[in-house]
Amino acid sequence: MSQITKRALEASLKNLLLKKPVNKITIQDIAEDCGINRMTFYYHFKDIYDLIEWSCEEDARRAIEGNKTYDTWEQGFLNLFYAVEENKPFIMNVYRYVSREQIEQYLYRVVFDLLIDVVEECSQGLNVRKNDKRFIADFYKYGFVGLMLEWIQHDMKQDPKEIVSQLNILIDGDVKRALEKQRQDKSASKMGI
Repeated sequence: MSQITKRALEASLKNLLLKKPVNKITIQDIAEDCGINRMTFYYHFKDIYDLIEWSCEEDARRAIEGNKTYDTWEQGFLNLFYAVEENKPFIMNVYRYVSREQIEQYLYRVVFDLLIDVVEECSQGLNVRKNDKRFIADFYKYGFVGLMLEWIQHDMKQDPKEIVSQLNILIDGDVKRALEKQRQDKSASKMGI
């Protein structure tokens, strides 16, 4: 029942965002649109921004679900673009009226979740420290999120397939090479090279 109510609140928020900016929407507006009382809202979320964050994370989780491997990351990232595009009025409204830093932090968490699984898979059989794996995932995370933020900033005009295809060409095999270098660099430094 809890997920059903959360999804209903999300639908109400997205419906209201088609009519007015997020900074003009109240919890009472959402509750009325959803047909619940304000206390029910507070049972699930602390404020509107908590609902926005949950909504974004749920959309992203569904988008990348099952696509967090080396062979499927491209589809996962493309699905993330499609999820953003599908919710364009919601995303553009949030982008304009919520701090850019909040959106960046949200995207960083989602994209890191996708990339760390890819890095972990690619590091199988290699002796690479956890910090080094996180560094590699962080490096790619910043590039991926930068591309997505620029795409959002330019009103999502470029075809997501084109962006992801260019990205794939650019980084094909690089995660594995980076891990191999981390392993080799650690071995070489131990040997005094």
